[in-house]
Amino acid sequence: MAEFKNEDLSGSTFEELSLADARFHDVTLRNARFDWVDMRGVTIDGAWFADVTIDADLENVVINGVDVVPLIEAELDRRYPGREKTRPDDPQGYREAWDMLEHLWAQTVERARGFTEGQLHESVNGEWSFIETQRHLVFATDAWIRRALLGDPRPWSPLDLPHDEMEDAPSVPRDREVRPSLDEVLVLRKDRQATMRKVLDDLTDEQLAGVTEPVLEPGYPESVSFRVTRCLRAILNEEFEHRRFAERDLDILAGGNS
Repeated sequence: MAEFKNEDLSGSTFEELSLADARFHDVTLRNARFDWVDMRGVTIDGAWFADVTIDADLENVVINGVDVVPLIEAELDRRYPGREKTRPDDPQGYREAWDMLEHLWAQTVERARGFTEGQLHESVNGEWSFIETQRHLVFATDAWIRRALLGDPRPWSPLDLPHDEMEDAPSVPRDREVRPSLDEVLVLRKDRQATMRKVLDDLTDEQLAGVTEPVLEPGYPESVSFRVTRCLRAILNEEFEHRRFAERDLDILAGGNS
């Protein structure tokens, strides 16, 4: 295995690499940035954390002997009322969560109509624009509901926008240059929201406990079985979090600080 000792790799870029089972000793990572990294099973000992920002999916994260995940989840639920509803455990809970999300998004879209089309295409701090966010949510529903759950191998619209970290997949569109109007994208959004509504209206306890049939045609997500809860919660989480991000960015646009 390769060894790097007494070397200055400051400013280097490491992309599409595997560092599984690697060992880091007496390493300086000041001001480093980690995007889309798999940190499962990592042990960090004797580290100095100060002025650190971490945005991650957390599970069983123990810091100084304390599992901090329940503490963080409780604080996020306190900061963002309604977030706790995105973790339902029965069909009625899913329907109530979707009621909430449709209501929240209706408010946000109405607010967005007070901005210019140019602003709605504007990236804030390198993040997706408001319209790109709508396109991504269309993609998420196409991927996890229409494809994975309902079995449509090619559910895509040309305006679907996958997450940047996703590798190109057969038949899945990814056009970052197109600039559709808000109304054009909202037609797709309303259609996909109606699909989700129909799935949840018909949802039973038996279906919720089940798994999907693999979609054999290549695409995204991969051709395997998923728990139905995995598919549904993916959409609840995407809808809630991206709405929060959209509101944050509209605040910045409104202040002229993008």
